[in-house]
Amino acid sequence: MTRTRFPDDFLWGAATAAYQIEGSPLADGAGASIWQRFSHDPRLMAAKGATGDIACDHYNRMESDVALMKEIGLNAYRFSVAWGRVLPEGTGRVNEAGLDFYERLVDALLENGIEPLLTLHHWDLPAALDDRGGWLNRDSADWFADYASVMVRRLDGRVRKWVTLNEPWVITDGGYLHGALAPGHRNLFETPIASHNLMRAHGAAVRAYRSEGAHEIGLVVNIEPKYPASDSPADLAAAARAHAYMNRQYLDAALKGRYPAEMAEIFGEAWPEWPEQDLRDICQPLDFIGINYYTRNVVRDDPNQWPLRASPVPQNATYAATDWEVHPPALTDMLVWFRDTFGNIRVYITENGAAFYDPPQPGPDGIDDPLRCDYLRTHIAAIGDAIERGVDVRGYMVWSLLDNLEWSLGFSKRFGIVHVDYDTQARTPKRSARFYSNIIRTNGGNLA
Repeated sequence: MTRTRFPDDFLWGAATAAYQIEGSPLADGAGASIWQRFSHDPRLMAAKGATGDIACDHYNRMESDVALMKEIGLNAYRFSVAWGRVLPEGTGRVNEAGLDFYERLVDALLENGIEPLLTLHHWDLPAALDDRGGWLNRDSADWFADYASVMVRRLDGRVRKWVTLNEPWVITDGGYLHGALAPGHRNLFETPIASHNLMRAHGAAVRAYRSEGAHEIGLVVNIEPKYPASDSPADLAAAARAHAYMNRQYLDAALKGRYPAEMAEIFGEAWPEWPEQDLRDICQPLDFIGINYYTRNVVRDDPNQWPLRASPVPQNATYAATDWEVHPPALTDMLVWFRDTFGNIRVYITENGAAFYDPPQPGPDGIDDPLRCDYLRTHIAAIGDAIERGVDVRGYMVWSLLDNLEWSLGFSKRFGIVHVDYDTQARTPKRSARFYSNIIRTNGGNLA
């Protein structure tokens, strides 16, 4: 167990996403998002009838939720803005009531000594823009830059850490290739186009920020280390393809101005030749990278698995309720790999957590969630190990503050360190919240 001292200014926070917690998605003049549409379509939503119409009712309970953050001891909070609350048509007219909600949230955080980390886009593209092609339309880069400018002009200074996109891989793999997430497409040829336009939008937003903002901006990616099931050439190649597709595709574009060579192999004739100017526009100087880490994959060659020709191999290990292996050492490995590959860029762990079975209702002593406590302990220790090895990690955001709408899985998976009774909206901190409070209080000093 690490005994690393975390930096004195280390950020200890929690993360959420707008559609998963806010509720009231059409309130006060907001425009619908693709997730509003998707969740109301029984042909698409795996958890029939589960929507973000109420979610955690954070839109109406924001002040008390911020008070709960302070009670836990958070000194940072990562949240996302619902683009359609601010720009109901996605472009043009600003909805002042929607923008006011985020101003009040930021002010409440600052009044309670909590640093806001603002994510501009966490999957909920305005439906009006999806009607115009969404991320398949090259104009989406300009739409996103204009939206970013609206937010920066209003909040930069009070917000000092900005994120362009959250997990572009999930948007495209789930939303354009496999249809499991909004907007629900299943098209091999669309997937690279959506990915590329997301990265063009990222670059355009960074440029917009540099012209009007004065603090920090970065990109958040989800990293899932890939280990070959054997030393056979076929398994090694399968792991390299999976690694390029999930982990390197967006980091290489953002930080090196190119895509991995494996992308053409994976997509075949569906992979276009991209203009060099696009790649230059994507590769903008960043102040930090946010990394979301949940699990790893051990993979083997599998010609029947399209399009990667790779499939995971189950391990003799603890698994979360999402069937994700719990493997903290891979977090250290990944952070060291990132540093060695891209340089010692400042890193925030912007999501890390697990869904485990929790009792449906709090008992006299609350909710005991020992598996989640151990997950937090071992993964935070793995970050300490990476810091000991020279990786510049500046903060940790547990996923998630609240039990919430787990996208297409509805309310069936609970990731929160705070239990939410979805009938009454009562909040009950779990044992993991108290455990995390002690970690924060000691700046990681009580992990052992």
